Amino acid sequence: MKKTVTLVLLAVSFFGFAQEETIDQKVNALLKKMTIEEKIGQLNQYTGDNSATGPITINSNKQAEIKAGLVGSMLNIIGTKYTRQYQELAMQSRLKIPLLFGQDVIHGYKTTFPIPLAEAASWDLGAIELAARVAATEASASGVHWTFAPMVDIGRDPRWGRVMEGAGEDTYLGSKIAYARVKGFQGTKLGDLNSVMACVKHFAAYGAAVGGRDYNSVDMSERMLWETYLPPFKAALDAGAATFMNSFNDLNGIPATGNAHLQRDILKGKWNFQGFVVSDWGSIGEMVAHGYSKDLKAAALSAITAGSDMDMESNAYRYNLAELVKENKISVDLIDDAVKRILRKKFELGLFDDPYRYSDAKREGKELNNPENKKAALEVAKKSIVLLKNDNQTLPLSKNLKTIAFIGPLVKEYKANMGFWAVDLPEVNYDKWIVSQWDGLQNKVGKNTKLLYAKGCEVDGDNKDGFAEAVEKAKQADVVILSIGERHNMSGEAKSRSDIHLPGVQEDLVKAIMATGKPVVVLVNAGRPLVFNWTADNAPAILYTWWLGTEAGNAIADVLFGNYNPSGKLPMTFPREIGQIPIYYNHFSTGRPAANENATNYVSAYIDLKNSPKYPFGYGLSYTKFNYTDLKLSAVKMKNTETIKVSFQLSNVGKVMGEEVVQLYLQDKFGSVVRPVLELKDFLKVKLNAGESKTIEFTIDKEKLSFYNNKLEWNAEPGDFELMIGTSSADIKLKSGFELVD
Repeated sequence: MKKTVTLVLLAVSFFGFAQEETIDQKVNALLKKMTIEEKIGQLNQYTGDNSATGPITINSNKQAEIKAGLVGSMLNIIGTKYTRQYQELAMQSRLKIPLLFGQDVIHGYKTTFPIPLAEAASWDLGAIELAARVAATEASASGVHWTFAPMVDIGRDPRWGRVMEGAGEDTYLGSKIAYARVKGFQGTKLGDLNSVMACVKHFAAYGAAVGGRDYNSVDMSERMLWETYLPPFKAALDAGAATFMNSFNDLNGIPATGNAHLQRDILKGKWNFQGFVVSDWGSIGEMVAHGYSKDLKAAALSAITAGSDMDMESNAYRYNLAELVKENKISVDLIDDAVKRILRKKFELGLFDDPYRYSDAKREGKELNNPENKKAALEVAKKSIVLLKNDNQTLPLSKNLKTIAFIGPLVKEYKANMGFWAVDLPEVNYDKWIVSQWDGLQNKVGKNTKLLYAKGCEVDGDNKDGFAEAVEKAKQADVVILSIGERHNMSGEAKSRSDIHLPGVQEDLVKAIMATGKPVVVLVNAGRPLVFNWTADNAPAILYTWWLGTEAGNAIADVLFGNYNPSGKLPMTFPREIGQIPIYYNHFSTGRPAANENATNYVSAYIDLKNSPKYPFGYGLSYTKFNYTDLKLSAVKMKNTETIKVSFQLSNVGKVMGEEVVQLYLQDKFGSVVRPVLELKDFLKVKLNAGESKTIEFTIDKEKLSFYNNKLEWNAEPGDFELMIGTSSADIKLKSGFELVD
């Protein structure tokens, strides 16, 4: 008899749930025990009182509210010590429902990886997934259950500061990256100790904010929404994303937070999303400022009705939902649905089995000091660098150089290399943890090479007092490396810029150094595409280094000296001037297309600017050269149920090993609606030794030919298609045609 009792006790969790019950059964049982106030508490999220990305709620009663079961989640609580302390407060509540801890783990935790736009430049889905996997392992070891990433907004306007947080302008590439990041964050399954919940944001169309201005309005057709902006969200959902975050913008006049079409009809309806939706910081309350809701109570009514489950930092639900139920303005069923979605994730994470399972200080110390994480960061950083120019084979640099001058305002920066959206851990000495560009160069050169340094100028401002010293150092050197760009906090949330030229007098510094006649290599550090025409036209070698994270200096040095052959390709189009914005490669055909980049007479063009961008989508050079030959199609006609096999030979005809991102584009020549001039439909990153050739194969199927017609039907229409394979959207090496037939 005693043995039977013992077995029964073992089959019951810490919270009294039988282990053989399903999660839904446990959720329903718990829900029956909850008061309306406790239910609403699960929908309420507060920040800690330190780090924040919005106006902090000043509430001296936070701890008391947690004890009373009136808080379901916290964000910006860093480290196992503090997550354990807050969880202990939750365990004093009547029902002991554990807290969820969220954090903006955007591109790394302690080990910082390149900013997401830089990672996208790698076009390496395995590397991108690895970066998210390391971030999840470190974050989960520090007590974090949930990251507010990935951001999957399509970004076509580089003035928008948040382009640094996404994957660029292309729907196909963005969808592949969204899938990879979700898989990286969530791992094999939720509940594994090295897994964190992904939160896909911002739902939806935030990347199309008017004028590239953060928090601004978005106005677009349903077809544009479905064809361009929604697919990365659907890809993330298909990858198993646990949560979604709605966006600050209104979409066609309806704030996303209160947009039932987005959240009820599409996400939870058509897509059958079973996770939960969290508001962005205070976005429920901001519907009052939008002029959509007359007060916080009306905002709460709109948000919960539209399908926003958790209120981040606006207190709209906390103080209004119960009253709305009493007034019969909403059904308690709406609240129950939201609560069940949140409780389900807490069960899946195993928090009801052990509320402290992610707050293990020993594991935290081990994972945050795992040397393999820095190795991963170095590999991803190298893959993210884009070689924009290399006249006369200026790069790679010789290791026998006697003197190198390293000049510029960003040479000796440490913490700045983390870029925007980096997690700031108070116990980390970043001057020792991060490899600066100066340190990376010192680590690389031999004892016989002398390094000279001059700052030259600040990132912004008009002070040129440092020019003279910089010029003097340049004159003493065999080669000059110039590190310029924008400050790390010039891009990111609330960092929209009307002028994306190189700030300050930095381009004047480039001119002064170029006047010495010395070979010059320019490093551009930025979170977005910048305009730097004089430098682009005159400097012999340019590397776009973005913000590369913990191992920035070592990664840049490896590329400078040829230990790594750069393979990055631009995930966004770089404009010649601000007046070209928004600019993107896959624009629609027009009735008066320009015949070439110089055509201006009664065609779609500017009369004072070339029609082409400065650097096109998909562009990036290598230290070697690749040839594309022998294109073959298995057929020139196909039915909806058939496929066409595409093959060609890719050859490395240079002297060093390299990786090429082979890009396949299609154009639907004639459609029931106007189609883009070309669209990325597949890509492959291929590594070839010097002299090596490989047969590359792609498959064309109905899905690659489909689009949304004016009835929002997803289908492929019979007709002619042009197939293009190239090294960028503007450098097509092989072309052919085929026909889709009934």
